[in-house]
Amino acid sequence: MLVPLIAFLQLWGTATALPTEQKPLKDLKSSNALKVQAKLKKAEIIPTVIDDFLPSVSLSVSWKKDSASLGNTIKPKRLQKQPSITIHNETNHAASNMTYIVTLTDPDAPSRDNPEWSEMCHWIAANVSLSAKTYLILPIDDLVTEQEEVNRTQDNVIEYKPPGPPPKTGKHRYVFLVFAPQNGTTDPLNLSKPKDRQHWGTGIEGGGVREWAESNGLNVVGANFIYSQHKKQ
Repeated sequence: MLVPLIAFLQLWGTATALPTEQKPLKDLKSSNALKVQAKLKKAEIIPTVIDDFLPSVSLSVSWKKDSASLGNTIKPKRLQKQPSITIHNETNHAASNMTYIVTLTDPDAPSRDNPEWSEMCHWIAANVSLSAKTYLILPIDDLVTEQEEVNRTQDNVIEYKPPGPPPKTGKHRYVFLVFAPQNGTTDPLNLSKPKDRQHWGTGIEGGGVREWAESNGLNVVGANFIYSQHKKQ
């Protein structure tokens, strides 16, 4: 009986042993940033909308019943209200005392095959603070509380215009980008307001958020995006 007992104990110990190695949080964050970069390239947001970059922050975007998840599809009727946004530190390079800018642009206006109206500016929100939380995935209650706080402090340079893809134009990419000042200032920014939503006021087909950010001394540090299309295709 002794030998079977020893074998049972050895088997039990193996089955119940805890992992001896865990991936460092820093590695998890770096891996997540690379995944975001890969998603942006696959959707051709890099380089069509913005130059190549590695995110240092992640962006949560939530409406009443839906959230942006790097390329999920959401019906236009669910996007009518201004979403809640929260920025999280994705590496150790984000400045906690800096305020950020979040933009929303449509590079597929009126369609991805014929983007003669692109880009279309849908939103510019300034004075968005970095979340104090360090979780990669936040508890729902904490996330809602933080988003409400962010919404109270942010300033809209351009008011939120809900996505409204025309009929028979296929899926549009609606791209949220997070920007930080190139000089690292924590002072309030005097951002220019595009003269028109179409082409971001550049008057040039394909002109958009990249040109606006460059003229305002901003670097892109984070992104998220969704697809949306008219029900008539």
